[in-house]
Amino acid sequence: MKKIVLLAVAVAIIALGYAVSDQDSVLAANPAKASAKAAKSSTPISCQTCHADFSSLIPENHPPVKGNELSACTACHAPELTGTIDKNAYSVRMHLAHLPPKGNVDCLVCHRWQEGKSFGLTGAKESWGAPNKEEMELMKEIFTGWAASVYMDNLHAKAGISCANCHGKELPTFDVTVENTRCLACHGPMEALVKKTEPPEFKDRNPHQSHLGDIACTVCHKAHSESKVYCLGCHQNFKMTIQGAGETKP
Repeated sequence: MKKIVLLAVAVAIIALGYAVSDQDSVLAANPAKASAKAAKSSTPISCQTCHADFSSLIPENHPPVKGNELSACTACHAPELTGTIDKNAYSVRMHLAHLPPKGNVDCLVCHRWQEGKSFGLTGAKESWGAPNKEEMELMKEIFTGWAASVYMDNLHAKAGISCANCHGKELPTFDVTVENTRCLACHGPMEALVKKTEPPEFKDRNPHQSHLGDIACTVCHKAHSESKVYCLGCHQNFKMTIQGAGETKP
């Protein structure tokens, strides 16, 4: 009788082992389920939680990587904490790869968040802000738009521009704006921008040399919504287009 009980226990353990192995295979094939599992886990984030073959993710001629946890990447690719205008190709590529339409990974797989207290990268001590639940949901919505919208934010994403390049290292709030000096750090100086957008005809119709004087760039250029040419509010006969205007409405 004792042998039968021991045999039954052994069979159960083997069956459980197969079940766990099979579940891991399913998770590797289904990043959404894997990311949900990782978000709830207290263990270090591993790329292999979602990617069965981690080595295939490393670009060709990339130096050897020790380990497959998030820290293996951030050891060289330090988190963007300076808020400079310098591009961070690693950050942009990582986010674009894991956000729709390419992926569907929850932010908290790689980031840590304490509501109203802190938000940062797992493994890093620094906090970039203290978003509450509502602000966190808005941030997710805006970041998803940055990765796939028809507006100016996605144009910046395609050019390798991250949130910090425009907003600095602190998490933007609901009413945040971007000052002209920040825009001109990349697109200026203003004299060069005026020259670049000077029409071949009707040179006085230059949107960057308005008769209204200095105007905030964000009057026309909306990052996360439809950009509009402010001049056309009065001069409806002008033919002026703007990037980031979104889809053409019927």
